[in-house]
Amino acid sequence: MKITRLLTLYYEATPDPQNPLEGVRFGTSGHRGSSLKATFTEAHVLAIAQAIAELRPSFGATGPLFLAKDTHALSEPAWATALSVFAAHGIEVRVEADGDYTPTPLVSLAILEHNVHHEAKADGVLLTPSHNPPEDGGFKYNPPTGGPADARITRAIEERANALLKEGLKGVKRLPFREALARAKPFDYAGLYVEKVAEAVDLEAIRASGLRIGVDPLGGASLRVWERLAEVHGLPLEVVNPTLDPTFRFMPKDHDGKIRMDCSSPYAMAGLLALKDRFDLAIGNDPDADRHGIVTPRGLMNPNHYLAAALHHLYTTRSWPGAKVGKTAVTSALLDRVAQALGREVYETPVGFKHFVAGLLEGWLGFAGEESAGASFLRFDGRPFSTDKDGILMGLLAAELMAKRGQAPDTLYEALAEKLGRPYYARKDLPVSPEAKARLARLSAKEVHPSTLAGEPVLQVLDRATGNGEPLGGIKVVAANAWFAVRPSGTEDVAKVYAESFLGEAHLERVLEEATALLHKALA
Repeated sequence: MKITRLLTLYYEATPDPQNPLEGVRFGTSGHRGSSLKATFTEAHVLAIAQAIAELRPSFGATGPLFLAKDTHALSEPAWATALSVFAAHGIEVRVEADGDYTPTPLVSLAILEHNVHHEAKADGVLLTPSHNPPEDGGFKYNPPTGGPADARITRAIEERANALLKEGLKGVKRLPFREALARAKPFDYAGLYVEKVAEAVDLEAIRASGLRIGVDPLGGASLRVWERLAEVHGLPLEVVNPTLDPTFRFMPKDHDGKIRMDCSSPYAMAGLLALKDRFDLAIGNDPDADRHGIVTPRGLMNPNHYLAAALHHLYTTRSWPGAKVGKTAVTSALLDRVAQALGREVYETPVGFKHFVAGLLEGWLGFAGEESAGASFLRFDGRPFSTDKDGILMGLLAAELMAKRGQAPDTLYEALAEKLGRPYYARKDLPVSPEAKARLARLSAKEVHPSTLAGEPVLQVLDRATGNGEPLGGIKVVAANAWFAVRPSGTEDVAKVYAESFLGEAHLERVLEEATALLHKALA
């Protein structure tokens, strides 16, 4: 079985705590907890780690490697496996000083901070499946840019790892775990983050605000970070759920009955929602803290709504001359309207935060966000803070917004929607055959010719993103007050249909109907 998707690799089955590396199996896990597609052995992790060790110099990484893990049960054995390989190659591996857990954005910041001051550039690996169920685990690689690896890097790692598997892991180097751990160097990820975050968020305004802030890490790696933020900066926040349980049995079940730590889901956030009247603002993070959930006394904010409010607040309180606004093709068009009102250019990309890394790193993107509750932004002075999604940063920004404006983020959203148009947004998954899914991925704008969309003239039919010109992997149809996009899932036999209307729910239903009809016609 070949490795087909490096960045969604996950681990199935519970390891023996007395022998954590024995009998661990691996598989591909889809977005929002899709069904198992394949099973793997520990050999696949060994192959991927070996491939990274061999190839990282070609990615520009000749310095230390920042290695971290989240709180999923199977992140620990995978972390140990990866460490044993990296150490065998003589790589200077930096690990959390006390064996603690580490959020994704802390790895990004550590890479960026090191690379500013050293000629030998660092990279990082994080063992996490993000918000996916307790039985999952994942393997993320961040090159010296600090953000998610691009397609070129991912492809190179996959090809080398598959070759190693075909050769029976010939040439894979590995040290005993105890020896590998003894060679690793301790690093205070949380200390660096807690120190540097004041360069991106006005913590003094939050401290002086008198706000009542609640935080639920959902059993994830952000727990210690939030505790240290409160301690070091005197922030008025309370961690309402300090539980760390790798089974996540305390979590309310999601819409499909599965346990999933999705901080954009009202099901997963039910515990925090029950406490919303105790706080002026409540913040949730998934286990690796690359996503944010924002709760006000009115309830859980729609991720698109919060992104619009965050965008408006950032570009009216920071200078960032000339900095564009980054958004994916399936994120709300309200962000386009907010950016236009602020005189800022929008940089629209295909789905995937990797498309924003260069812009954040080089400072020509001030903010970048995607509809699945992932975003990041620059420091006050225009330098990058994290080039990966940062749920802690976005939570602190919500507190800053309230402290400085005297209004909740959803109140600011309501004002923007009243002025610029109220969006109605939906996403549906339609079952399709593997052949139809492949056809959708190859669909060209030249093959789709709608003249109207729910009664409005079609302005654009796109198969490439307007920002970076990269293929959308599907089609987007745009009118003045509505749009839809269809694209294949990367892990399931479904077509994803996204739609939005600024003319009401009934109009949104027409958009969805026409999108579905066009999809069936195009794939016939």
